[in-house]
Amino acid sequence: MLSRVANSIYWLNRYIERAENVARFIDANYHMTLDSPDAAGDQWQPLINTSGDHELFEKLYGEASRENAIEFLVFDRNNPNSIYSCVRAARENARSVREYISSEMWEQLNTFYLMINNAAKEVSLDLPHQFFVDIMTASHAFIGITDSTMNHGEGWHFGRMGRMLERADKTTRILDVKYFILLPSVDYVGSSYDNIFWGALLRSASAFEMYRKRHGRIDPKKIVEFLMLDPHFPRAVHFCIVTAMISMNNITGSPRGTYCNKAEQSLGRLLAEFNFASLEDIFSFGLHEYLDSTQTRINAVGAEIQKVFFSPQLADEAAASSPLV
Repeated sequence: MLSRVANSIYWLNRYIERAENVARFIDANYHMTLDSPDAAGDQWQPLINTSGDHELFEKLYGEASRENAIEFLVFDRNNPNSIYSCVRAARENARSVREYISSEMWEQLNTFYLMINNAAKEVSLDLPHQFFVDIMTASHAFIGITDSTMNHGEGWHFGRMGRMLERADKTTRILDVKYFILLPSVDYVGSSYDNIFWGALLRSASAFEMYRKRHGRIDPKKIVEFLMLDPHFPRAVHFCIVTAMISMNNITGSPRGTYCNKAEQSLGRLLAEFNFASLEDIFSFGLHEYLDSTQTRINAVGAEIQKVFFSPQLADEAAASSPLV
């Protein structure tokens, strides 16, 4: 498969997953503000911070009100990580590899794009919940159609690998934001407000029911363990890394537990750490530090994938042009 094609399919899936997760963050935050009126005015700036685009937001909007935050994260064309920008970028990537994807995938992506494109004039920001549910549903439909209509060859595995890495990154980010920013005061720890926030976090990952079936009552440490280390829940970080590694092995043809390039080695090391990680390890290291380290390593895996599979000729040219030491 041409690296150009693999790159487009990889990013097509990452952008769709990113759009879905932004919708999850906003919807969860919206419900937090409804359930916690004391903190309602402070809940939108952390959401902007976790997107990594707070400097751009401050330049364009200044104050982090609900209206400004939703406009920036959902519809703003100047924000490269807004839902609109992500779906538009996914559609452009799909257009460039139209002959490699199914007609059903293209039709669903166009439907998704038109829904977002038309929504800016139609969506009521007073009751946005259904709109975000529609975004999640459109993303799920695209994933289901992709799995059902596209050959499960190299292209499909590049797409799934991109989706899983994006999902793992976003799961760590929502955990990090909840634990260190969203709680208004240490006095809230263990209170009914704290339980509300943790419940909203589980719902943002579509994990509330599965968590309750497994563990019952709300327990912050068990929630962290479920979303970080569970090997069976499809939005848990461990599950995402396992699945990404399976796709990587299928792309390279390497036997399980071996590697043939830097990207495969980097992902394999991350998987090995999660295979043997424990909740005690995470909290002794520091939850925020562990989440931040995981995000950094996922980004490093993405950078290696870019170098190995999508721009190897650029890496070779850079190596050839670098002076000998």
